[in-house]
Amino acid sequence: MGDDNTIFIGGKPFMNYVTGVVMQFTTMNAPEVLIKARGKFISRAVDVAEVSAKRFLNGQAVVKDIKIDSEGFKNNEGRDVRVSTIEIVLGKQ
Repeated sequence: MGDDNTIFIGGKPFMNYVTGVVMQFTTMNAPEVLIKARGKFISRAVDVAEVSAKRFLNGQAVVKDIKIDSEGFKNNEGRDVRVSTIEIVLGKQ
């Protein structure tokens, strides 16, 4: 799956992400869409996946896979920090 079918969840309004997912399936005819998020945006990613699959693409898309992980990096103060990540794969039914 290429990066063109990936939606990165951040601070934009919730419906922007839902619209992006729906557009990938309808306009771009993508077989799968990958929703990625980290840290505090994980719950928003889950909500985007559920609303997209169950309300807007009812019967057309399902959650195919979910991967959770964590990644480490140095923050602005030079401390080592770990942040949780999630990847949700939605696919056509």
